[in-house]
Amino acid sequence: MAKGPSYNVPYRRRREGKTNYRRRKNLILSGLPRLVARKTNKHIIAQMIEASVESDKVLASAHSSELRKKYGWLGSLKSLPAAYLTGLLCGYRALKKGIKKAVLDIGLQTPSKGARVFAVLKGCLDAGVEIPHSEDVLPDEDRIKGQHISDYAEMLSSTPEVYSMRFSAYLSRGLSPEKIVDHFSTVMEKIKAESEK
Repeated sequence: MAKGPSYNVPYRRRREGKTNYRRRKNLILSGLPRLVARKTNKHIIAQMIEASVESDKVLASAHSSELRKKYGWLGSLKSLPAAYLTGLLCGYRALKKGIKKAVLDIGLQTPSKGARVFAVLKGCLDAGVEIPHSEDVLPDEDRIKGQHISDYAEMLSSTPEVYSMRFSAYLSRGLSPEKIVDHFSTVMEKIKAESEK
């Protein structure tokens, strides 16, 4: 670490590799709430956050664990379909709070086409929130619905031991991975129906 009388110690969150303050400043200067999309090892988190001098304020949020508790989602809570549904849920909640425009904040995530953070973005866009973006980064509709999971399960069905090992979590919850597209549509309709109340 550099030493000397003219050395400025970086902010703690910068030292810990949690915040890029240059990128954060640009997002805050937009004057719009930020759609903060984050993925953990087990979940997807989507939040609408407004910056203020005192601290950031969460205006609306959604967590992928809610999909299982409230809407009966039986798939993975960190998958692409779960990311989309979490973004959709956050988008509807943001609209109820009067948030119609936002900017995307993916943090330190490397932006790559079709990533889960962009599935969250797609969910918010489909809910009706305006967010500047490029169409190139959004995941394909088939992947959002889980078609790739269904195709992979069908491919593995010829080898039952590998199939049961790869999809043990799905099977233990009573969901056949080949039917994930239909299950996705059912859960999405539940979210839409609740938002219209």
